[in-house]
Amino acid sequence: MATLPSERLRALGIELPAPPKPAGAYAPVVVWDRLAWVSGQIVTEGGRVVRPGRVDADVAPDAAKDLARRATLQALSALAAALGSIDRVARFLRVAVYVASSPGFERPHEVANGATELLIEVFGEDGRPARIAIGVPSLPLNAPVEVEYFLAVR
Repeated sequence: MATLPSERLRALGIELPAPPKPAGAYAPVVVWDRLAWVSGQIVTEGGRVVRPGRVDADVAPDAAKDLARRATLQALSALAAALGSIDRVARFLRVAVYVASSPGFERPHEVANGATELLIEVFGEDGRPARIAIGVPSLPLNAPVEVEYFLAVR
């Protein structure tokens, strides 16, 4: 049975994407002492947002949940680049998931499950964070989902 997060990823058949490059004046990951913050991640391919628009009007909730999962893989890639390995993650402390929502959409928490379910698959109970899921009117580049992370490192 795989015990390290990197081994669990391999056992699940998951490869991390290339680490994200910042699109502005910020760092993808900041590590201070034994804490790390991962900047907000949106899913792009070829420099374009995948599935732009608002959830429920332009993007189906299930597709948005998958984007939250993919954004989490991007965040893990950024962490691996900053820490040398995701095996240095001790515990996810807080996850924030922002969902660009059409008026009346009341299920951003279901979209957020795409992020936290993956963390639990890979890190076990150390991947079960405190979480906030927020419906917002818009996100950068018309992305439907953005995720950010706060965690403890070894």
